[in-house]
Amino acid sequence: MRKPRLLLMAAAVLVTLTSGLVTVTGSGRAEAAIGPVTWSDEFNGASGSSIDGSKWKFDTGGGGWGNNELEYYTNSTRNVYQDGQGHLAITARKENPSNLQCHYGTCQYTSGRILTADKFSQAYGRFEASIKIPKGQGIWPAFWMLGGGDWPNTGEIDIMENIGKEPNTVHGTVHGPGYSGSGGIGGGRTIGAPLGDAFHNYRVDWSPNLIVWYLDGSEYFRVTPANLNGNRWVYDHPFFMILNVAVGGYWPGNPDGSSSFPQTMLVDYVRVSAWTNDNPGTGTALKSGLSGRCIDIPGANPVDAAALQTYDCNGTAAQQWSANGDGTMRAMGKCMDAAAAGTANGTRIQLYTCNGTAAQRFTLNSAGDLVNPASGRCVDVVDRNTANGALLQLWDCTGASNQKWTRA
Repeated sequence: MRKPRLLLMAAAVLVTLTSGLVTVTGSGRAEAAIGPVTWSDEFNGASGSSIDGSKWKFDTGGGGWGNNELEYYTNSTRNVYQDGQGHLAITARKENPSNLQCHYGTCQYTSGRILTADKFSQAYGRFEASIKIPKGQGIWPAFWMLGGGDWPNTGEIDIMENIGKEPNTVHGTVHGPGYSGSGGIGGGRTIGAPLGDAFHNYRVDWSPNLIVWYLDGSEYFRVTPANLNGNRWVYDHPFFMILNVAVGGYWPGNPDGSSSFPQTMLVDYVRVSAWTNDNPGTGTALKSGLSGRCIDIPGANPVDAAALQTYDCNGTAAQQWSANGDGTMRAMGKCMDAAAAGTANGTRIQLYTCNGTAAQRFTLNSAGDLVNPASGRCVDVVDRNTANGALLQLWDCTGASNQKWTRA
């Protein structure tokens, strides 16, 4: 959404050109595996009702939003509301009943911008929405994500953008340090009819070192670290979602005599699904150098927040830990995890749904230390307990036997 921009691609990705836009046809990288839905909004509220405040909040103001936009974003149900037919409506209007002031003087337009910041964010997975976009010169609908406040260092993923002068074309882009604004790296797809004529599914599938864009289930663009021309990949942490309809700005240009108002973006649903590693590797036991017992899921019951323990090595799935390409240790479909994303001494080691956070990255080094890189601390047997059921924690790496692990 930070524009204007130039679409760029590195030569490492196989591309074809369609209507002057980059369309990816393949790269040889395995696809992300998608797990269960972790968040959704189906917008089934009453006609005229506001958004669900447990899921969304508003951005408001008319400062131009870094793009010389003309609208004032409000929190009014004149601009953002549920239509009673299972849709969210974000409506741009040519009006200013409250004498709102914008960066260029008295505002000419109002619209809406909602986001899940402080409500929901996730690293990796499938992010998708079914949207019927508005039309017209100067209209700029978007479904996108941000990684935090320090833009562009925390990254931006634009899932869907359209500008009114290109009614048949969807754009997908990433912005990060060294490739933001006009240097954003992206691609697009042009279809045979205006996108605003019907609902379309816009989505990204995001996994470590890969983001893939789809229109109605058909891939049209992908990006990996190799495409960033030596710049930094900043897409390994949670992002939150944004929906908005801008009016005017550097990229789309301003409305003209052909533009009509109001213009409404209808959203049928927004859904987020978990990512699961598509290359699980070979699971083997992790045996304690202190007791000779193995890291174990209690009762072979893989529930979230189950405290991991050491137990007699028995070769069951509850003790088969695979080291994955994203840095996680996995067994029975879940990840080894530092509880509450803790990094302090004494943080409990548990089992939890894989979510791509630093709390779930563990490396078994050549010295036999099982290290959490985020904290720099080691997986440690609490109180040097040698019995079955001994619990695990993070602790300063000491080289002692209760912190030594071998593959068995």
